[in-house]
Amino acid sequence: MQRKAYVPGTAVLLAALLAGCTGGSGGGDTTTDPKPGDAGATTPAAQPGKYRTLPEACAAVSHDSLDSLLPGIKQITDQAQRDTAYEGEATLTYDTDRRVGCGWKVESTDATDHLNVDFERVVSYDNAVSDDARAQDIYAAKEAAADLPQPVGSATASATPSATASGGDPGGDTESSTPSASASTPVSGGATASAGTSGTPADLQPRELGSTGDEAFLDDKLNSASSTTQQRTVTVVFRTSNVIVTVEYAEQPTASTGAPDSEEMQDKARNLAQKLVDRFNG
Repeated sequence: MQRKAYVPGTAVLLAALLAGCTGGSGGGDTTTDPKPGDAGATTPAAQPGKYRTLPEACAAVSHDSLDSLLPGIKQITDQAQRDTAYEGEATLTYDTDRRVGCGWKVESTDATDHLNVDFERVVSYDNAVSDDARAQDIYAAKEAAADLPQPVGSATASATPSATASGGDPGGDTESSTPSASASTPVSGGATASAGTSGTPADLQPRELGSTGDEAFLDDKLNSASSTTQQRTVTVVFRTSNVIVTVEYAEQPTASTGAPDSEEMQDKARNLAQKLVDRFNG
């Protein structure tokens, strides 16, 4: 009699356990179903940039380059002062893994020259956007802010397709603004100043550079530093992979001797920019 009473109880218990397992299995399915379709689990992360570190900015420019850009260094007779001039002054940054810079200022008998270099390593924190793509966006914003004039004439006709292909309009709606600014301050100084009477030479206008890094542009501005002198500032910005480099070279004559020569300053700034490109690619 006792065995007959025990068996039905066991059957009831087993039935309850089976019902609980069936219900638990259904609940588990509802929580795990979304996982196979989760886009974040199957979408590969965007590629990181080529460069993971930056060079020491004040050591990135050779003494030979500094001698060319800052002729006043050679005129310093005291060796300790000359060494200090070569060292430059590091730019204050809060994350040297992401941004570094250095500046030099040297006076000569004819002018005061300034040189600044800035290195920015771009890192994208969006898994769907690569470091290079983010760097392209930042570079494009810098070029747009420079407000380059629309290339005109046969000398710059070849630059137009490349600008269009890269998706960057070098300033199609700013054609009237930049030439008017240079009309009263011709780009070329010294012996080439007469070119201003017929317009700024096309090959010296602010423009895109097709052979420096992955993409680059040059800006050239002439401003009144005082009532008698003018300061010219030539800026070259280039991108190589996920690093953006800015070279800013300025010169102000010590006396009213005309505007600093544009062609000479542009050549020096471009040469330095190319050396920095080679340094990254070396």
